[in-house]
Amino acid sequence: MNIYVGNLSYRVDDEGLKSLFEKYGEVKSAKVITDRETGRSKGFGFVEMMTDVGGGQAIEELNGSEYEGRSLRVNEAKPKESKPRRQF
Repeated sequence: MNIYVGNLSYRVDDEGLKSLFEKYGEVKSAKVITDRETGRSKGFGFVEMMTDVGGGQAIEELNGSEYEGRSLRVNEAKPKESKPRRQF
């Protein structure tokens, strides 16, 4: 199950995000999205859980909870839409 995690503190890194979700089951991957130019966190990330059961429990318990001083938004990630490339 792929999970979107929003409203993350800019201090949270991939390992911190992974450890937050590990208590709900095995985490396949955890990635905080960063700005390409500055390398600074954009305040959201994605976690891929090995099972839907663990992912569902994580969403239920973590959505709206406070982590690193921020109220998290946690829900199932929607598939990425393919957008036409911008012409410059």
